[in-house]
Parts: sequence; C-alpha cells; structure tokens
Amino acid sequence: MPDDSWLRNLRPQPRRLSAEEYEALPEEVAKTIEVVDGYVVFCEAPTRERQRVVRRLATLLERFTRDAMERGHPCVEVDFDIDLRIHDVPLQNRRPDVVVYRCLERGGDVLLRPEGVVLVCEVVSPGSETQDGVDKFGEYAKAGIPHYWIVRTGGTGVSVIERYQLDRAAGLYKHVGTFMKEAGGQPQVGEPFPVTIDWSELEY
Repeated sequence: MPDDSWLRNLRPQPRRLSAEEYEALPEEVAKTIEVVDGYVVFCEAPTRERQRVVRRLATLLERFTRDAMERGHPCVEVDFDIDLRIHDVPLQNRRPDVVVYRCLERGGDVLLRPEGVVLVCEVVSPGSETQDGVDKFGEYAKAGIPHYWIVRTGGTGVSVIERYQLDRAAGLYKHVGTFMKEAGGQPQVGEPFPVTIDWSELEY
C-alpha cells in the first residue's frame, strides 16, 4: 500500500475552538452552535412550533418554581436557549432547550455550569434524536445534572415527557417515568419540585 501520509497532511484538519474564542463570538453566531470537545456543531433552525413548545414549557416550569420558592425551596431560575458550560478544556458548551438552575449572582458574565443545574429539558426533533437521546444523555449524566427530561411532540403539541434521574453511584440516568398525553389527566411530578403537567399549556 503506498504511503499517503503526505496527502493527509495537505488536507485541512478541523480546528478546536477555545473557550476564549467562543466567548469572543457575536451572540447571533454563538446561539446557532454548540461546541463538543472543542469542535463546532451547528444547530438546526427551530420551527415555529418547536419554539412555542420550548417557551411554553419554560413558562409552565417557571410558575411551579415560584410556587416552590414561596414554600421555602432554594432560589432557582428557568431559562431557555442559554449557554451551559460543561467544561472549558476541551470546550464543551451546550444550549439546552429549557434549563432550571440555582440562582446566579446578578451582574457580570457568570457562566452557568453543571453543578448549578437542577433540571435540563430537551425537545426532540427529527434531526436531534441521537444528540438528545444518546450524546447529551451521557454528557449531562457525566456532568452530574440530577434531572433530565426528553420531551417529544406530535399532533398539536407535547405528546410525551420521558423523565430521568441521575444515579450518582453509577454516573448514569435511570428512567423514572413517562407521561403520555393520550393517557389523559394532568400527571404530577414531585422532583426536583412539584409540577403538574397541563397538556393544554404545551400545545403549539
């Protein structure tokens, strides 16, 4: 077999992005990418329906976090489409669809890191099944995020919510329940804080 090492050396190699380079990107660029082991992963443009689901899921969770805080739960905040810095070297930066996290200090550029995250929700689209169900599933567990929901849509809005909780000893998520809209009712969650799922609030 001929030696083609010279040819490989001529081919452009992907270059890893550093944390400093990422932070220097304009926001309109940063919000369209995630960074995995230093390599840029472009995010597909969300549909209007998916954006509505993300916004409404965040609104529902925010209402129940406020209820929980009024009863003495530590301060938490809810956001969508913000940076989650898993680690700096090599850079691992995700933008969860919805994230619930312990309140950060006001002002300055305080990074959201896994140790402050309580719950991550990812809304699965046809092109994100592997990322959300395999890649991020493993990444978030390894990072120690205690709760992970995979949200599926169909018909007129959210149809399924799969819930996972971290088994800290194993460093893996275990399935703790699946809610299905077709089953009817308003299912309730006790962890990480009490939530009642009203399917009508999660429609397109």
